[in-house]
Amino acid sequence: MRLLYYIIFFLSLGLFSCKTQTAEKTETFKVWGNCEKCKVTIEGSLGVDGIVEKNWDVESTLITVKFDTTKITLDGIQQLVAKAGYDNDGYYGDDYAYGKLPDCCQYERKPFELK
Repeated sequence: MRLLYYIIFFLSLGLFSCKTQTAEKTETFKVWGNCEKCKVTIEGSLGVDGIVEKNWDVESTLITVKFDTTKITLDGIQQLVAKAGYDNDGYYGDDYAYGKLPDCCQYERKPFELK
């Protein structure tokens, strides 16, 4: 009988001591842009709940985003960037927002099919 209690005790320890899996994910995708002002705008567009880290690299034009998948999706992230006027791997940037970007931030836009 004592052996049964030990077995139940150790099994329950195993069940309750498991770490919960993190809901954080890191993704990298292309965002068209030119300069440090673009960096500020692109990263600023991702100032929402669920975004843990964001870094857009001017040279490679790649953004790396770490986010909580229970609060936001990669698709949602790409939509936010597009709303700020920047074309990316998932969405064509909003034309009105693009038109309001500083001259240095206006890059040569291509038809979406060619991206």
